[in-house]
Amino acid sequence: MNVRPNIGIINALVRITAGLTILAWSTSKMVKRPWKDSYIFIAMMGAMKVGEGIVRYCPLTAAYEKGQDMMEQQNAEDGDSEGWIPYNPS
Repeated sequence: MNVRPNIGIINALVRITAGLTILAWSTSKMVKRPWKDSYIFIAMMGAMKVGEGIVRYCPLTAAYEKGQDMMEQQNAEDGDSEGWIPYNPS
């Protein structure tokens, strides 16, 4: 499996910043209310965003790009070179 970066530098920096902000917020909330499990989940989501920014790879973006490639291949096999054409009643 060939895994290569699929997000840009600016996108990665935004993900790291947002992830650290979410992680700091959720851990500060966990100090006051350690019995709430939702803060642990939010902390894990923030840590995931930090990790995505560091390695510059997002699995959701990769899945979306793979789906787009599959649609293009299907359209090429069907002979539809323009893809989906919207309906225009006029």
